[in-house]
Amino acid sequence: MSPSQTQNKAVTAGGAIFVKLKALGVDHVFVNSGTDFPPVIEGLAQASAGDQHLPEPVIVPHEHAAVGMAHGHYLASGKAQAVMLHTNVGLSNGVTGLINAAIDQIPMLVMSGRTPTTEQGRFGSRTVPIGWGQEMRDQHGLIREACKWDYEIRFAEQIAECLERAWAIAHSTPCGPVYLSLPREVLCEPVDSHDLASHSRMQPALAGVRPSDINRAAAALVKADKPLIVAQRTGNHPDGFATLKKIAEDYAIPVCQYWATQLALDTAHDLNVGSNPAGWIEQADCVLVVDSLAPWSPDCHHLTSDATVIQLGPDPLFSRAPVRMFKADICLSCETHEGLVALESAMSAWRDASRQPAIEQRRSRVAKHNAAHRAAAMPSTDNAPLTKAAVGQLLSEALHKNTDTGRFTVFSELGVPLDSMRLSNFDSWYQEPHAGGLGWSVPAAMGVKLADPSRLCVATLGDGSYMFANPTACHQVMQSCELALLIVIVNNAQWGAVKKSVEGLYPDGFAAKANRMPLTSLAPSPDFSQTASACGAWARRIDSCELLAQALEQALTVIKNEQRTAVLDVQICD
Repeated sequence: MSPSQTQNKAVTAGGAIFVKLKALGVDHVFVNSGTDFPPVIEGLAQASAGDQHLPEPVIVPHEHAAVGMAHGHYLASGKAQAVMLHTNVGLSNGVTGLINAAIDQIPMLVMSGRTPTTEQGRFGSRTVPIGWGQEMRDQHGLIREACKWDYEIRFAEQIAECLERAWAIAHSTPCGPVYLSLPREVLCEPVDSHDLASHSRMQPALAGVRPSDINRAAAALVKADKPLIVAQRTGNHPDGFATLKKIAEDYAIPVCQYWATQLALDTAHDLNVGSNPAGWIEQADCVLVVDSLAPWSPDCHHLTSDATVIQLGPDPLFSRAPVRMFKADICLSCETHEGLVALESAMSAWRDASRQPAIEQRRSRVAKHNAAHRAAAMPSTDNAPLTKAAVGQLLSEALHKNTDTGRFTVFSELGVPLDSMRLSNFDSWYQEPHAGGLGWSVPAAMGVKLADPSRLCVATLGDGSYMFANPTACHQVMQSCELALLIVIVNNAQWGAVKKSVEGLYPDGFAAKANRMPLTSLAPSPDFSQTASACGAWARRIDSCELLAQALEQALTVIKNEQRTAVLDVQICD
């Protein structure tokens, strides 16, 4: 049956995808199309002409940026978005973003075309040489380790049910990406559209803790003499953030944010001991690990053998990591914010007034330590060299001065350190996922801005990370979608993380003593302000604290009044 014969009676399977995605609550589909997309494009045009309710397609001219935007959108909306990519070469460009999403437990529906398998005789068969050149024996092998579930659509009538299953699995505990492969011949086939807009018949499977485990964990924490909380994230939920704060305050438990990817406690809080667990892990007799892939480094932080360790999170043993041998006396498998709420309630039942003097002594001791530590660590910004910490302090001051409600979110990717910022909202800080796929922060900030246009989004990242973000592609989308961001590049013209890793292993080695460490230099550094200016952004190159303070004020004014992205290329010394 030809497309003309089915017009107004059915849509192509490619067009049916958009109708079903909208029914599943997907607001945006981040797309980079290819020659496998004709039935998708035709079906989308047909569905649009029929006044169907559809998600908004966002054209993103690089797949890594498309996946990063879907990642960020979820952080703001709490709903999985969809990504639609070209066949194998397009999918391969998106793999790094998928690895980031998998390790960060971000649900998203990822689809890509599949090279036609037939050479003739079917509508949608191969028509250009790349139909042969892009064939793969196992396209799914590109992404299988980064996805919870994958499948190739075999028949057009499977579209609705496969998308429902994919959506439910993506949102099940623990969340994560799922993948559907879309052969062009199948997408060209017509499908009946009457049931596509119905609600999903399949719901996510969510984990919940057993009352006996919660009770054991609560008792261990309340009775501990030197408890410690290590939190890398609190479920990206205000209830989790507020409840962890209440637990810390009620029982005077210090909170360490070792390699935090989300803010767990106000950075200026008396019980926030910062990002280094040294000195706290060694003394702890009970440790609550909140959704932390690597809560400390066993090579340099030494937990006592008799300490009780409670692991809480959607996947407290992080089962996708083959090697992760951290102690786990009690495992609480749950959505993080729900587990914290249940734990706080159970702890109140164990509360003993006779322990209150010890709690207050602990509170005083931790607060005194923190005050001294912060005073010693506070960088000077008066005619001092520009460091990442100094940039963080000046950025923090500018954000608080220029945002009335504090509605800003900072995305740091090897950018300014968390300890240098003044932050208090649960969604005010995200750091690059522990997978370390560079080029994440700018697209993620774009995705949050798209989902929540009223929020000020700041991406702070190293010069290498900015290049990995495919800045021309990202700036093109910022202009197209009218997304005004603040981008602060902390530019040291090198792979700083690599250099520090070498110095850590070989502090007295040849590389550490070399005038120029091999394989780490990114000099000469491009003038990123010119790159950004060519893409319509307001941009400046900065080399002093005084100029940075002025430029931050100007940049925030431009974002507010002109709705333009502002980029600061900051030359730092560390």
